[in-house]
Amino acid sequence: MPSIFTKSRARSLANKAVREQNTLAERVVCPDCQRESDKRLIVQEQYLCPYCGHHFPVGAYFRLNSVLDDGSMKELDEDLKASDPLQFPDYPKKLEAARIKSGLNEAVVTAVGAIGGHKCVVGVMDSRFMMGSMGTVVGEKITRAVEYAASHRLPLILFCASGGARMQEGILSLMQMAKTSAAISRFSEKGLLYISVLTHPTTGGVTASFASLGDIILAEPGALIGFAGQRVIEDTIHQKLPEGFQRAEFQESHGFVDQVVPRNQMRRTLIRILTLHQKGVVSEREAKKEPSGRGRDTQLGGAERLLIARHWKRPGVQDYIDGLFTEFFECRGDRQSREDMAILGGIALYHGVPVTVIGTRKGKTLEEKMKCNFGMPGPEGYRKALRLMKQAEKFHRPVITFIDTTGAYPGIEAEEKGQGEAIARNLMEMSSLKVPVIAVVTGEGNSGGALALGVADRVLMQENAVYAILSPEGFASILWKDASRSGEACDAMKMTAKDLLSLGVIDGIVPEPEGGAHEDPQKAVDMLEGALYPQFSALIKLSGSRLKEGRYRKFREMGRP
Repeated sequence: MPSIFTKSRARSLANKAVREQNTLAERVVCPDCQRESDKRLIVQEQYLCPYCGHHFPVGAYFRLNSVLDDGSMKELDEDLKASDPLQFPDYPKKLEAARIKSGLNEAVVTAVGAIGGHKCVVGVMDSRFMMGSMGTVVGEKITRAVEYAASHRLPLILFCASGGARMQEGILSLMQMAKTSAAISRFSEKGLLYISVLTHPTTGGVTASFASLGDIILAEPGALIGFAGQRVIEDTIHQKLPEGFQRAEFQESHGFVDQVVPRNQMRRTLIRILTLHQKGVVSEREAKKEPSGRGRDTQLGGAERLLIARHWKRPGVQDYIDGLFTEFFECRGDRQSREDMAILGGIALYHGVPVTVIGTRKGKTLEEKMKCNFGMPGPEGYRKALRLMKQAEKFHRPVITFIDTTGAYPGIEAEEKGQGEAIARNLMEMSSLKVPVIAVVTGEGNSGGALALGVADRVLMQENAVYAILSPEGFASILWKDASRSGEACDAMKMTAKDLLSLGVIDGIVPEPEGGAHEDPQKAVDMLEGALYPQFSALIKLSGSRLKEGRYRKFREMGRP
């Protein structure tokens, strides 16, 4: 099938998109800012309020026209129409009225096309057709689109907008949740990319099935996203819901959405994601050569290095991401309860190769530090990291982690949500990943909270970083019941890079600028590049089974009598 289709098809799509504009009045009042705008201006701004950015609903063909390359669309299953499986009273009349009103045969349009030259399958739900409810034909069309994408090994993008299951089709409508989810499962097993875009509204059975199963989940600003309706929740709990409850921004902060993306940035964002998921080619350029291995034999003790490792200007994970990688796309959320800013993770290019980058984040300003919980992740952070690592394995991306944390957060809520289990799960799953894993200790690496990102094929450590069973203060308090002896503990714990290299815990020492990485952050980045790239280029040549076995043997030998 050619990647670019006929001009007549391109005109047909554009004409359908234009016809959808007739659903707007000539003058439109924004429900958010209450200001009036001309319809032509609203359409020109991709159905955004020109004053406040409110996102008006859009039709399926307008959506397709706004994201697909010109002339690239071929519609799938265009003539598939709903029947009346339960002989429900007046349902055929409602279906016909919906077809006349929307110009659609059903509440979803599916197509194959290209976005920025990347061929893919795209489905768009349209809330103008019976509130975008999912009946048997909606489920069937989405399932067929998933199967088409799987058989042609194409990325899949679904724009979701639905009031939930279609009542007039009863239990058969409910079964579409299972059918579409099973199709997504088979699609995912092939290692293919699925992007779910949640638009207003995405609720009920659609939220509880294919809409929530994307490898990447995006949402439009202000979109209502949830399972139960707000009125049902309020009637059940007899409480008024908080402002912004179930909106896209709420779902992002609670870990269910990777990013909230305005409609006028959606095409550009999709192109970035699709590009990051195509197979890269290792750059031929040589990394800057800096000595690595045993490091410089300076006389600084553990206490002095700890002060440097904790220096408030020391480069953090964001600095290394900016300096070492390109096209970084942040992924947020554990898909369970919360976005933990103490863990920063996403997809990037390293020497032209797509990689997954994850690191503990402390923040720079006091406000950032508080949002990042001073670099102490909760269980949600470790579950987010694991989600990204398993996704990296699916797409055969190497994983590079950056460790700088005083440890996992020791709090009541963290324990209630399974802090120990989350760390244990990371240790187990990281040990068996079939992609290269490189960990870099850039500051403090304390306790299991650090090790949860450190089960790697290669562990590098900056020369002034420290890595230990827990903080020196905690060590002295537990062992000697005297936290003031923390300086003594620094030496007793053997926590420096030189100590750990001799113990076989790490594989290389990364030199730093004189006085520490904070004295010359750019040089620190260059020095890390010199140590990182040779390890990376060697590991990406190894098979998944060899990586997995080698990692097991590496940790199996640690501390062996």
